[in-house]
Amino acid sequence: MYSKTISGALLGVNALIINVEVDISSGLPMFSMVGCPGSEVKESRERVWSALKNAGYPVPVARITVNLSPADIHKEGTAYDLPIAIGILESSGVIPPGCADRILIIGELGLNGEIKPVRGVLPIVSKAAKSNIKECIVPTENVREGAVIPGITVRGASRLTDVVEFLRSPSGKDLPVTRIDVKEFFEESEYSSVDMPDFSDVSGQESAKRAAVISAAGFHSMLMTGPPGVGKSLIAKRIPTILPPLSLDESLEVTAIYSVAGKLSEDTPLITKRGFQSPHHSITLPALLGGGQHPKPGAISLAHRSVLFLDEFTEFDKRVMESLRQPLEEHRINISRANYSLSYPADFLMICAMNPCPCGYYPDRNKCTCSEPVLKRYLSKISGPILDRIDLCVEMSRVSLNDMSNKAGRISSRKMRSQVMAAREIQKKRYASSAYRFNSEISGSDIDKYCRLDSDEKNFIENLYETLSLSLRSYHRILRVSRTIADLDSSEKILKKHILEAAGFRPNLEYWRNL
Repeated sequence: MYSKTISGALLGVNALIINVEVDISSGLPMFSMVGCPGSEVKESRERVWSALKNAGYPVPVARITVNLSPADIHKEGTAYDLPIAIGILESSGVIPPGCADRILIIGELGLNGEIKPVRGVLPIVSKAAKSNIKECIVPTENVREGAVIPGITVRGASRLTDVVEFLRSPSGKDLPVTRIDVKEFFEESEYSSVDMPDFSDVSGQESAKRAAVISAAGFHSMLMTGPPGVGKSLIAKRIPTILPPLSLDESLEVTAIYSVAGKLSEDTPLITKRGFQSPHHSITLPALLGGGQHPKPGAISLAHRSVLFLDEFTEFDKRVMESLRQPLEEHRINISRANYSLSYPADFLMICAMNPCPCGYYPDRNKCTCSEPVLKRYLSKISGPILDRIDLCVEMSRVSLNDMSNKAGRISSRKMRSQVMAAREIQKKRYASSAYRFNSEISGSDIDKYCRLDSDEKNFIENLYETLSLSLRSYHRILRVSRTIADLDSSEKILKKHILEAAGFRPNLEYWRNL
């Protein structure tokens, strides 16, 4: 007897509807699975067999064929266990035929019939809603995650027997429906500075704080250089607190990434705050970019719409560092392997920190013992193309006792965030009819359109270009940063002072001469 159950597969952070077809026929007892199943999917045969037996259902002694359609898509994960089990029970007559025709079912089975959580529930339920499927059955631990999608009924189940009884008689044994008012939940969880680190905790380092505001306002990447203990990590961890709150659409987008990565908890079905990803410098290429044997988003995708902090920047593997070039330009990471090709979002704000030399104290020759060749090898770890993609470079020094004791003049994250949001609003209006969102995205061909200069300012930056022997990319970078500084000043025009401040955040040629 033939049956068909609906399930879902992940394609990056998107999903695809999968039809799980089961046919039970006479012949030698066997269980065959087709439809391009991965190793985890092939192992479902043993889990399903044991779960059916231990739940008290007869296991057919016949030829069982399971097809996962469309058959040309590679299937991974354990979410097919439950729909395969339901298909077998329907084909063997335990549950009425057609009772699960319009219900999407996903879940991993334990050997005792327990339904365990799986990853990627949110994008799968979202795809079901767009495909006019009105109902989903998911593991109880994932039910709140699926319930954030409007327009679809999501039921949670903890055991195989509960699902079977519900399908036998929907009016009898019921599976509870979970509903979440996403807008209300989002408003309740809205960004708050309570229990969050604040910039008012940072002593001194006014130049780095100013750079942080410029970085957040125009989405400019930033590099902080300084000896140990000057507050580089302290400042980086506080940058998410000055970014504007996530919009509802951005929240759902980020939540889908966390869902696919299996990072959502039962108590947090929706990501409502900007994140902070700080991978260790020993991170591997697949862990940073995503992919792997069982594809998952990497650290740069988990930092989507948020902050990616690379501490001890020079200690990262050269290949890992160079791999950032494409996502910094395209805001996506494309991964192609022998058996799959995926694309993950990667629109992140990159903040880097490094010591000025291996010992950490250059140019203080009273403490620094690094020779010129050692310093050259150290700086050569950062290539010119990577340095060219960093808009703001800040040199930090030791904080004085006077700065540490002066708490009255410290600016708070709330005030800095209000400056950032005002500048973001100006950019939103400026780029309303274009594909740009932030000043950092302006291409070289449009630089004159959005960064217009009066004659005095034009002469000033031309002199700067010749005097400092700037490259064209450096010239454009100064203009883009100048545009952000002007927005922070609520100035329609870019003035000399804005250009001068932007030029002050370019790499120190004396220091980087060894690169």
